[in-house]
Amino acid sequence: MNDWIKVGTRSELLPGEFKVVWDGDTAIAVYNIDGDLYAVEDVCTHDGGELAGGELHGYELECARHGARFDLRSGAVTCPPAYEPIASFPVREEDGVIWTRDDR
Repeated sequence: MNDWIKVGTRSELLPGEFKVVWDGDTAIAVYNIDGDLYAVEDVCTHDGGELAGGELHGYELECARHGARFDLRSGAVTCPPAYEPIASFPVREEDGVIWTRDDR
């Protein structure tokens, strides 16, 4: 797991919760949505603000600053004022430990 960043254990990231980890200078928000894990860059493409902690609408994460929404499964924009997608990252789970990385 050389280039993978440890997020935590499955028991530390329950459904509906998130955790932000850093891969170098990239903030990655990892979400547990109904038991499925998704990782996205914690930066709104509209104005550069943090996304983590914004309101969840199913698989959509809403930026608390201006209401842009992004699909956590792909990073796609689902509601303006953002028009550029956010980066999404791989997530692995091994022996109950969750890992992610910036693979760009």
